[in-house]
Formats: sequence, structure tokens, C-alpha cells
Amino acid sequence: MAIAPILSWEGLGLIQGSGWLFQDLDINVGPRDRLALIGRNGAGKTTLLKLLAGTVDADRGTRSVQPGTKIVTLEQDPFFTGFDTLLDFAIHGENPPQQHEVEAIADQLGIDLSREANSASGGERRRAALCRALASEPDLLLLDEPTNHLDLAAIDWLESWLQRYNGAFVVISHDRTFLTRLTNATLWLDRGGIRRKDIGFGGYEAWENEVYAEEERAAHKLDAKLKIEAHWLERGVTARRKRNQGRLAKLWEMRAQRASMMGPQGTAKLAVVADDSKTKSVIVAEHVTKRFGERTVIKDFNLRIQRGDRIGLVGANGSGKTTLLKILTGEMQPDEGRIVLANTLDATVIDQQRSRMSPELRIRDVLAEGGDWIDVRGVRKHIQGYLKDFLFDPGLVEAKVGTLSGGERSRLLFAREFARTSNLLVLDEPTNDLDLETLDLLQEVIADYDGTVLIVSHDRDFLDRTVNVTLGLDGSGHIDVIAGGYADWEAKRRERTVSNKAKNKAEASPSSVAMAPRKIKLSYKDQRDYELLPKRIEELEAAIVRDEGLLSDPALYVRDPNRFAALTKAIEAARTQKDAAEERWLELAEQVES
Repeated sequence: MAIAPILSWEGLGLIQGSGWLFQDLDINVGPRDRLALIGRNGAGKTTLLKLLAGTVDADRGTRSVQPGTKIVTLEQDPFFTGFDTLLDFAIHGENPPQQHEVEAIADQLGIDLSREANSASGGERRRAALCRALASEPDLLLLDEPTNHLDLAAIDWLESWLQRYNGAFVVISHDRTFLTRLTNATLWLDRGGIRRKDIGFGGYEAWENEVYAEEERAAHKLDAKLKIEAHWLERGVTARRKRNQGRLAKLWEMRAQRASMMGPQGTAKLAVVADDSKTKSVIVAEHVTKRFGERTVIKDFNLRIQRGDRIGLVGANGSGKTTLLKILTGEMQPDEGRIVLANTLDATVIDQQRSRMSPELRIRDVLAEGGDWIDVRGVRKHIQGYLKDFLFDPGLVEAKVGTLSGGERSRLLFAREFARTSNLLVLDEPTNDLDLETLDLLQEVIADYDGTVLIVSHDRDFLDRTVNVTLGLDGSGHIDVIAGGYADWEAKRRERTVSNKAKNKAEASPSSVAMAPRKIKLSYKDQRDYELLPKRIEELEAAIVRDEGLLSDPALYVRDPNRFAALTKAIEAARTQKDAAEERWLELAEQVES
């Protein structure tokens, strides 16, 4: 028997401006749904979330909510005016939570709710909003970009909380990793209509390509006008994805080259393969140390950045990422050591506090100072053609900035900044407020950029697709330098954690003290296991998370009991294999340590 939805809309329609933003939408949310709400910037995702919450009135349709259902929204930009402290904000609202529940979550998120609301950072405000939403014990959570302004530790905590959460949620997010790990169905808002498929975000791109391919075939059977209307499909998605596969292959090559230049693992110095590579260096850090009072945020750091490198900086908030970025670009001087910058270095910087463009300006004013032409890194282009490159309708050239969504404004800012001639691109949290197609575009622009790129980001998938070297900061002053992206740094951290556990276990064992040290050489099989098991453990953990997400579908047992049983068996097997792999690796690690 089908489970009744806890919230539904039938025939939903909303007029925006002179026309329908969307109409005739039928939406059902079940009690255990984990829904990814996907759509390009300006499609109306945030507005649809407000309609689900009941905070915006529709022009057409019927909304039904199961009696007793508590719906809580985590807004993208919560309104903090009128609240003295973050705690005041967190314990007020339409569904105010209990203060002790709020404080319990605040402890886990590591936030001081006594901070003044008007001076709190974006990350602190986001955590306070999470405390309010999660402590309210909702049956349905509506999450609008929940990972914005969060560091990696907070994102991991939120993922764990949502995996244990017994209710339903609908989430808008640009974070592919977050969506893949948590969702079991997808709502795709597209050109005024909506589609639903009961697959998590991990299967979204394949589904999207199937839809576009079918529409493209249908378009060839219709008149020329419809072909023109479908033009963006033919050029914008499928073609871009095919090009990006080639760019990813190039990125793997860059990572392999960079790995060959690295010194021993665990050190931060990049060795130079040949003398002529010195001429390619654009930034050189030698024995750099930076302190703030008694705290050392960077300690004896060495790095040689080559022309064309794509460097990612990752770490928790407060670990020193922004400080390191300022030192590498010459904005801040180290306390010890030195930074050498190439004389020809010319930077374009796009930071978290993106300059606010006046809402009264036209797009033409922002890009071309009111004209028809724009110089794009020395090449003259017509503004309408350049708008197409950044996924804008050329007819929007006269539109005012104030009519654009937050993501569209970010895209417009990228269009303006990327047109400037430079050889160093500095991006501080560039992915906030962007839709997935714009993220694809941003990856494409970075890949085609001729100069060097420095990126600070908490978006794990974005880093994996763009950088060839990752600098991982842990807040103690130590900085990992890893050839590859976020996943490579995470694997290194996991390996170090398991190694430390093995070392501590060996030190705690009385027999290890009594035995005389002896040199042990691993067999070929043991050496292979020692090298490959950390990756195997990571794969098993990912499989467990994926299968648990599928198993969380409340209707799965009724719909497909065999599939339910198979998934349950697969999870048990994966857990057994993971435990065995971890035990095996610990044994080998003890041998290596001895």
C-alpha cells in the first residue's frame, strides 16, 4: 500500500512579472523522502521552497498538509535584524525550539551563541540558523543551500545528522558530494515544469542527459522556431559535458606531473625536477612561518607554485586558509621565511565579500560600461555573444541587476572579472549561490584559463574537478601538500589517522616494550595490501552510505522486497569487509612501525 504524502501541491502555478514562473506542478513529499531540488539559477527553486513552506501564496493550485506535520525552513539568508545575540535568533521563529535543544546542537557545531548577531560572520549565522532548524524537531525540513559558509567539519557533521534524521527533507544545494550522499529522489525544476525521478542525485546527470537527448530528437521533427528555442539544449549541456571529460583527462595528467615533482609524502616542499622549471615559478614560499600572538597558524612552509598550477586550499574555518592566501599573493608578510613573487604577476581576485553591484545598473552597464562591445582578455567581443558564453539569454542585456537571482548575479560577476587580463586568478569560496550548470561553466573557465589559479573552497566535488595540488591546513601550523584534489587529501588524512591508531596501539602493548626491535620486510602481497587497503576502505564506506540511502526509501520494501533484501545483505557484507580490511591494515601498519 502506498504511503500517503505529508505535503502535496496539485496544479501549482505562480505568476512572476508578466508571465508564469511555473504552472500545473504536481508535487508530493513522503514522510521519508530525501529530495534534491535541482534547477538552473532563476528557475524558481527558492520560490518553490517557500511555496512548499506556505510562506508564499500561489496564483493557482491546492496545497495539502497532513495534520500535525511540522515544517521548518532553513533559509539561504536568514533575517537577523532585531535579535541581540545568535541565541535570541535561534530560540525564536514560527516553530521556536527548546533552548536546551538549541544549545546541545550548538555544542556539536562548535558555535558560541552569545555572539552579537549583527557582528557575527556568515559561518556563525549559518550555524545559528542550523541550530534553530534542527532543534525544532521537524517532520519536514526545507533546506536552501545548507552548506553555504560552512567548513568541512561542519558539513560532515550536518551530513551525519541528516543520515540519522527520521523525517523528510527537500534540499537545494550546489554541493554535489552532499547531494549524492544524502538524497534518494530528485525534483528537477526546468523551464516552468517539474519532473520527479526516484533516484538520488548520483543518478541525476544520466537522467538529465536522457531527457535532453530525447528532446533534441523531438526538436528535429518540429519547426525551425522550436529548434531555436531548444538551442541551449544542443549547445549548453551535452556538448559542455563532453568537453569537460577531455578537461578532466588533462587534469589527471597535470596531477601526475605534479606528483612526480613532490618530495617525500608528509613534507610540504616541492622539489624542482630541472633547473629550467625555476623560470616557470610564479610564487615561491621558503620556510614561511606566521603567528598571531602565541598561536602559530603556518609553520616552516615551503612551496613552489608553477605557472598554470591550480592550487586548492582546504581546512576548517580558522585554520589559516585566508592568511595563507594573503601571504601567497603578497598581501601579508610572514613572520619568518620569505615569499618571492614573479615580477609579471597580475591578479584578479574574487573573494567571499563579492562587491555588490548596484541593482539599478543594467547588465550592459556592468559588462561594457553601457556599450555593445567588451574586451575579453585582449579579444573584442559583442556583449550579447559574451552573455551566451555565461549561460545568459542575450535578450537580458537591458535587464537590471536587481531582477537577477543571487546565482545569476554571481555569474554576471564572473563574466565581468574573467574578461580582465591577468595571469593569477584568486577565488575565495566561488561556488556559493551557484547552480550546477554554472559550476560546470566555472570549471570550464578555470580549465581554459592560461594563468595560475588559487582556490579556497569547501566544495569537495568542485576541488576534485579543478585543482592539481591541494594544500590542507589542520590549524596546528602544519600544511599537507598533496598532488590531486580533496579526495586525495582526505585519503592522506585517513591513512595518517589509521597509522596513528596503530602506533598508539603498539606503544600501549606491553609485549612491544619487552621485544627487541627487529627489522621486518613486508612480502609483495603484504606491501600491496598496505598500499591499497585505505582506498578499499574508503570505497566500502561510500558503498555503505549509498546503499543505506537507497534503503531509507520507506516504500522500497512494499515496491521491491527482493531489492530491499539484497541491499540489506550488501550493507552487512560491506561492513564485514570494511572491518576486516581495517583490521588487516592495522596489523600491517604495526609491522611497518616496528
